[in-house]
Amino acid sequence: MNGLKRIFNNKATTNFAKKWTRTMMTTNPNMSSSETGRLPLTTLTEDEQMMKETVSRLAKEQIAPVVREMEQLGHVKPDVLKMLFENGLMGVEVSSDYGGAGCNFMTCIQVVEEISKVCPGVGALVDIHNTLVNPVIAHYGNEEQKKKYLPLLSNSMVGSFCITEPSSGSDAFALKTVAKKDGSDYVINGSKMWISNSDLAGVFLVFANANPSAGYKGITCFIVDRDTPGFTIHKPENKLGIVCSGTCMLSFDNVRVPASAMLGEFGQGYKISISVLNEGRIGIAAQMLGCAQGCFDATIPYTLERQQFGQPIYHFQGMQHQIALIATQIEMARLLTYNAARMKEAGKPFIKEAAMAKYWASEVAQQATIKCIDWMGGVGFTKDFIQEKFYRDCKIGSIRRLNASIGWAVLGLLKILYRRNFIGIAKLDRFMKERRISN
Repeated sequence: MNGLKRIFNNKATTNFAKKWTRTMMTTNPNMSSSETGRLPLTTLTEDEQMMKETVSRLAKEQIAPVVREMEQLGHVKPDVLKMLFENGLMGVEVSSDYGGAGCNFMTCIQVVEEISKVCPGVGALVDIHNTLVNPVIAHYGNEEQKKKYLPLLSNSMVGSFCITEPSSGSDAFALKTVAKKDGSDYVINGSKMWISNSDLAGVFLVFANANPSAGYKGITCFIVDRDTPGFTIHKPENKLGIVCSGTCMLSFDNVRVPASAMLGEFGQGYKISISVLNEGRIGIAAQMLGCAQGCFDATIPYTLERQQFGQPIYHFQGMQHQIALIATQIEMARLLTYNAARMKEAGKPFIKEAAMAKYWASEVAQQATIKCIDWMGGVGFTKDFIQEKFYRDCKIGSIRRLNASIGWAVLGLLKILYRRNFIGIAKLDRFMKERRISN
């Protein structure tokens, strides 16, 4: 924790975000970039750049050597988890008042991207913890809940976000888990599926319907501790990729929690989930961006070494065309991701931008990893090289937090409505909420 605290224990990052917002809002098209002070999307503050380099070094030195071992174990090693906490990477945006690093959202995106360049599985752990769990408690928790959980989440305890069920995936609000009032307590019954971080988590944010007759407006969020009686965490799923990121089914059999475990207001669960899932899509974009870049970076040196017809395959014009195309697509994903992150920081509507970034970064990760295996030739099809792992890991990007097919429908609907002036850009957030577009 001390590493990021030393770097970010000042107002530089906050001031930069404000400056970035002001300069990017300048609208005079006749002025040059030097006159308006506009900054490139990829511009980072000195602190953000220092963080990026620090996390990159930590990932290469302490995660990369055990990536294959964690694949075999099926979970993140305790030493890696300890390193994440000790360097403040699990409480990136949490205020220093609660033991966090107190950084901005772009910092969080940089952390996820750099870790995912080495292991997207560990990147998933960090992403979910920082973009879903911590923000919910920080934004919707009362002071008692913040004081109890944020220091733990920033320094020692993994958190899990529990909304998906067997019958509710992209339609997140069709959940069947219920919370029935019993005296001063609530009794939760139901099940959750595909819950990430659940193998390691000490605290779970559980969404249950406390008033089924009200439909999705009865959905409420509860804090459930791991050792609560009646709460069962099943064995991790045997997944195609991000194997070290534990994904389990959860069962709730008369799980009793006090009314004080309610997070936010009664029936506010759907609003909470929408707000953080939109933010979380930018985190997935960063994860997929890191996956694509990591695979690309690991492959290019091999193309300079592998000889065919008396010269490195990199020297063939056809190869250079392919490499240039993938490099361009990766940079496009970076621009979309960073733009969505900066818009979120600026307090501007970012639902469309987050969905676009998530979609494109996921598509690019698949294309990049496929091409990298092609360039590697036969060895790329073996587990002796890391490319096959990136290939398996990237598939989750098009599934999590907005299925690719549904994502296209969402983006198409927004485009039509906006072009026909049926809805103003400032009303998109409200429109999305009313249509229950969240996961």
